[in-house]
Amino acid sequence: MSAIKEFKGKQGLQRLINATGYSKAGLAAAWKHEAAFREECLLAFIAIPLGLWLGQTGIEKALLVGSVLLILIVELLNSAIEAVVDRVSDEHHELSKRAKDIGSAAVMLTLILTAATWALILIPHFV
Repeated sequence: MSAIKEFKGKQGLQRLINATGYSKAGLAAAWKHEAAFREECLLAFIAIPLGLWLGQTGIEKALLVGSVLLILIVELLNSAIEAVVDRVSDEHHELSKRAKDIGSAAVMLTLILTAATWALILIPHFV
């Protein structure tokens, strides 16, 4: 067995089961500790069914729903960055601030992308 493989953990179905557990734990932690994630989940709870209802083609529905899910994905990544930065040190440091600001900017750009996607798809249907 290679040295790298020794540290990879389980494989096959057990790896998938473990990964699912880690993902559930990550979602639960984000829900518990991140107000922004809870707010964006509320947005998704409303926007996903709305996107499925308002989209006229499969592609439109995929873009409307996918853009909302992308907000949640980027927020999870931003929260992970913030958690690691906070774990490393609670002291103010320019690199820590930069990492958190860049993560926040990624969320903001995703929100803008979602708003633009919804506008570009839905405005022509109502004009």
